[in-house]
Amino acid sequence: MTYEEKLAQFSEHIASGGKVEAEDWMPDDFRRGVLKFIEMHANSEIMGALPERECLPKAPTLRRKMSLAAKIQDEVGHAQLLYRVAEDLGKSREAMYSDLVNGKSKFHNVFHYPVAHWGDVAIIGWLVDGAALVTQAALLESSYAPYTRVLKRICSEEQLHLRHGEDISLELASGTERQRWMFQEALNRWWLALIHFFGPKSKVAKDLLLKWKVKTRTNEDLRQEFLDRYVPKILELGYSFPTPVPYQDDDGHWRVVESDIDWAPLDAIKRNDGSETARRLGWRRRMYDDHRWVREAMSEPALHAA
Repeated sequence: MTYEEKLAQFSEHIASGGKVEAEDWMPDDFRRGVLKFIEMHANSEIMGALPERECLPKAPTLRRKMSLAAKIQDEVGHAQLLYRVAEDLGKSREAMYSDLVNGKSKFHNVFHYPVAHWGDVAIIGWLVDGAALVTQAALLESSYAPYTRVLKRICSEEQLHLRHGEDISLELASGTERQRWMFQEALNRWWLALIHFFGPKSKVAKDLLLKWKVKTRTNEDLRQEFLDRYVPKILELGYSFPTPVPYQDDDGHWRVVESDIDWAPLDAIKRNDGSETARRLGWRRRMYDDHRWVREAMSEPALHAA
């Protein structure tokens, strides 16, 4: 078969709802796009552990510290699962991690921002993980089958993380004036990042991942689901929103005015130039270099028993 015939057959397979396995023939654009997408997801999981790791000393009780440590461990585990899936598309884990710590690849915008206090743990656990679940649940129908299989496990664990963050949020909401302030102050700082979470309006005609059903929903559709799901809950707890302030339309949907969204911080992050980017990448790079000896030791052939 010619390349054009293979491409036509592949496109027909995808259009009819077919799935793609790692060993199947796929167009180079599909392979590159899926690899980049999953690699960024993996990078985001391992970099996403850092903001909460920084909050461990701020945990108010030993129980909270232990539960947060377990969540951080899960996130690092998710990264390793995703790197393994990405490896099958032709890039080694070593190369992916090297590109990450040297600023050559990307990780999600929400992990480029600083944390200040325990209120950040509530926001990350409830709203950031809530936004992630909206996205990842849509990806369970992705056309790349190995990704959907690993996402089933990740989503089940993220549901626990969501409940963990919700529990902390409710504790702060029903607590002292200082505790309520912690959540509100964190929400003020994180709200724009949460709007950015889903990215700008999708360019459907140019997005090959949408064309080939690797992604199954547009950015604005996912953002709308997040707003409809979480804005009423936040208002019910008695909190308020900074700009862009959500409003309810005549159909009952919660929306934000597009012109009120400041995209400049997201544009900076796309250049790996967020407020915390250099520091966190430097931290990961030092950990990577300091533990090089472990990787080298484990790569040596096993010694024969005497």
